[in-house]
Amino acid sequence: MRMRVVRHRDRRRRARWRRGLLGSGELLVSVGAVLMLLVVHQLWWTNREARQGAAREVRTLEREWGNGGDGGLPSGDEGPRGASSGSASAGPGASAGAGGGGRPGASGSVVGAGWPRRSQAYAVLLVPRLGLRVPVAEGVSKRDVLNKGYVGHYPGTQQPGQAGNFALAGHRNTHGEPFRYLPRLRRGDTVAVETRGAVYTYTVDRILPRTSARDSGVVRPVPRSLVRPGYGFDEPGYYITLTTCTPEFTSRYRMVVWGKLRSMRPRG
Repeated sequence: MRMRVVRHRDRRRRARWRRGLLGSGELLVSVGAVLMLLVVHQLWWTNREARQGAAREVRTLEREWGNGGDGGLPSGDEGPRGASSGSASAGPGASAGAGGGGRPGASGSVVGAGWPRRSQAYAVLLVPRLGLRVPVAEGVSKRDVLNKGYVGHYPGTQQPGQAGNFALAGHRNTHGEPFRYLPRLRRGDTVAVETRGAVYTYTVDRILPRTSARDSGVVRPVPRSLVRPGYGFDEPGYYITLTTCTPEFTSRYRMVVWGKLRSMRPRG
């Protein structure tokens, strides 16, 4: 019977392979744990922190308004992608349409004296179907507005109740994701904007399921998609525009919801 000779060199080679495989397995487990922590941070922690901060800001605004504070009003200059500064991860990215401030609203009143400061929260957006009550801040900067769980106002578009287009952007995923369920809105749903002086109620009129991230037409004073011209309006009016990313967990396209002003009533 022939005996197999095991050489020390073969033993060392197998030992090195075992150590290599063990080390690789430990590395993969460590990388997986880090990735899991990052996912938890993005999908849970940022939402928790942003939602709590946004809720506090809503309470602060309402307390200021109740005490007769001015709640702030605009002068922001930060714009969506392609504008002078800031970038919107949740809205179309060209410079917003013709600006204009200080023009009277549907009832002949303006939102307030002056403009909100850049990144300042100055209004509250209410969407009953979505159970949404979130601050509106000036500008669409990720760091200073959207990542706080706020909804951002496109600089250069109108203010609540003014003739033209009051255009807003919000995250669909992470950082509070206020617009996560925007696709649930239907024609006839109510969208309200509360300011220090009044509550402006809009009715959802049209929905654009998907367009380019650079479709600046959707935030013009008379909104109409430049990419899908069949979506939008032809006549001047009092509009609200809500924009967010689509599909979920991407920023490749934008979804747009348009509404028309139905009524204005003074607060209090």
